[in-house]
Amino acid sequence: MKEIKLGKRVIKRDKFDLPYIIAEAGVNHEGSIEKAKQMIEEVAKAGGDAIKFQSYKAETLASKYSPAYWDTTKEPTKSQYELFKKYDKFWKNEFEELADYARAYRIDFISTPFDTESADFLEPLVPAYKIASADITNKPFLKYIARKEKPIILSTGASTISEIWKAIEWIKEEGNDQIILLHCVLNYPTKYEDANLGAIKKMRELFSDYIIGYSDHTLPEHVEEVLITAWLLGAQVIEKHYTWNKNLPGNDHYHAMDYSDLKRTIEKMKFVMKIIGKFEKHYLPSEEVSRKYARRSLVAKRDIPKGKIIEDEDITWKRPGTGIPPWMIDLVIGGIALEDIKEDEVLTFGKIRLKH
Repeated sequence: MKEIKLGKRVIKRDKFDLPYIIAEAGVNHEGSIEKAKQMIEEVAKAGGDAIKFQSYKAETLASKYSPAYWDTTKEPTKSQYELFKKYDKFWKNEFEELADYARAYRIDFISTPFDTESADFLEPLVPAYKIASADITNKPFLKYIARKEKPIILSTGASTISEIWKAIEWIKEEGNDQIILLHCVLNYPTKYEDANLGAIKKMRELFSDYIIGYSDHTLPEHVEEVLITAWLLGAQVIEKHYTWNKNLPGNDHYHAMDYSDLKRTIEKMKFVMKIIGKFEKHYLPSEEVSRKYARRSLVAKRDIPKGKIIEDEDITWKRPGTGIPPWMIDLVIGGIALEDIKEDEVLTFGKIRLKH
């Protein structure tokens, strides 16, 4: 799909525009509906397009014996089940309330489902489904989501090219081709040297029929540089973890951006957009004065009497560009002075008969 509607915006693959920015609040609300609402307010105020949460129950997501695979110095929980159990506080009623709240603040509400039950109750609430990288090989789940006939934003962390193509194939088999692929590195956090943003450009080449984006897990110290670089490399949808307090321990707070980060990044993107301008080359109306006065004209190097045949030694080129332009020098040399011309005088067509 070369064009996909996401909430209030239409993303066109071949049009350069500001990226659709998803603030991934995830479970950084830590079970507080008020904190979740606070993040909605902040993302809207900063200029984000969407806020995203995660919908799951620990029992359907991870075995009780699933080991931790993250940096336990940042998030000390030793099993996936234990971590997910800490934060699976919201369900249908809470997400309906948050979706209404986001609508009131005029930003899109998205939540990543991790099971069919959450996928079902989210259907009337979300403009698109976000699928986590870990489910890229989950054929039955991808096909189930595809049948909802909504756009699918698919993260591709820790995947091979063939796995991405296979996921696309499963989704398309259900008659859904509204797919956005996000480059992603499935490390929490991702080292800057591992971000591999160049993959965005490669994915645009390989998946030429699909919109490409980026889901970021790097630390927030260089959030502006990372996200703007991803955008300029072709990411048209950008997702970044979001928190109301980056100093909180554990979970996704430590590699998330906050309100100031998001606001500053969007402002800089708008500035970059302004200086990029249009993908065409022509002088601007404001440059007319420069074309006239900063360019050169042919100028008399010495006095030239009326009737003299102009020689190379008679002329040079100087500013302003109000006279005969230097590119016509071959027509001026060998021409005839129609009146006396003073040294340093700008040559004009009324004073020279050009050589034929």
